[in-house]
Amino acid sequence: MTGKAHKYGDNVDTDVIIPARYLNSSDGRELAAHCMEDIDSGFASKVKKGDIIVAGENFGCGSSREHAPLAIKESGISCVIAKSFARIFFRNSINIGLPILECPQAADDAIYGDEISVDLAKGTIFNKRLSKEYTVPPYPEEIRKIISRGGLLVKQ
Repeated sequence: MTGKAHKYGDNVDTDVIIPARYLNSSDGRELAAHCMEDIDSGFASKVKKGDIIVAGENFGCGSSREHAPLAIKESGISCVIAKSFARIFFRNSINIGLPILECPQAADDAIYGDEISVDLAKGTIFNKRLSKEYTVPPYPEEIRKIISRGGLLVKQ
């Protein structure tokens, strides 16, 4: 997967990812229209299918709602790379088929607009602007299957 980086800082919580005022819906398209709007009001109009969020420490902290990774995925984001993730956000992301990778150096080095490529099977992240490759533990085959299916509970 390859896309443009949308860069954010530390402690981006689930209330910023999808504000609580929109939680009366579980429709992914509706949630995506409001994704990140309290931290980046133009996010929904700027993001393109395949783009990647890059962030600092503790991305996805806060409540355990599944709405947050769903809003990100439905906005068109193909992957989230961060220094670290809140554990429940990490699990919820995998369960809905949103790949997320912890790579502090890639997160530090990236700037908004960088072209980033990710290979989950090889465990690589490539920043085109820097011509730099980062290595992360590759996803196990079972996790890659969940992601390729679009989530844990997707009907086949």
